[in-house]
Amino acid sequence: MSDLILRSATFHELAAVLRFWETAAENDSRPTDTAEAVEALHRRDPSALIVAVDGDEIVGTIVAGWDGWRCHLYRLAVAPGRRRAGIGGRLIAAAEQRFRAFGGTRADAMVLDANETAHRIWARHGYQPQNEWSRWIKPL
Repeated sequence: MSDLILRSATFHELAAVLRFWETAAENDSRPTDTAEAVEALHRRDPSALIVAVDGDEIVGTIVAGWDGWRCHLYRLAVAPGRRRAGIGGRLIAAAEQRFRAFGGTRADAMVLDANETAHRIWARHGYQPQNEWSRWIKPL
């Protein structure tokens, strides 16, 4: 892991990120990711999608979205064969550093209720469910 680099994804890596999410990310109960959506994210905020790369291989991702008001975390994913090696924690720390630079004061993470593996990493890094809030959604 000494060659691991965390940085913003480039436009040319977006297709590879989508392929990576097919195997490394939790995809239940959520809309399918599309090239158009990831490209729109990149156009709006090219630094929001943080990748962990080892050589030419993407081994982790996190989306650190900042809307000018709130700090939102999505798509924390680590390659199955690279889990429990600290990559996820480094991605969370990089996202939090990005938020602090904007003056963000609180981050929220989107975590599926049934994804107990994700619950453990988020809890290890100081996150906890906020029981008094519910997420309301409407497909557009």
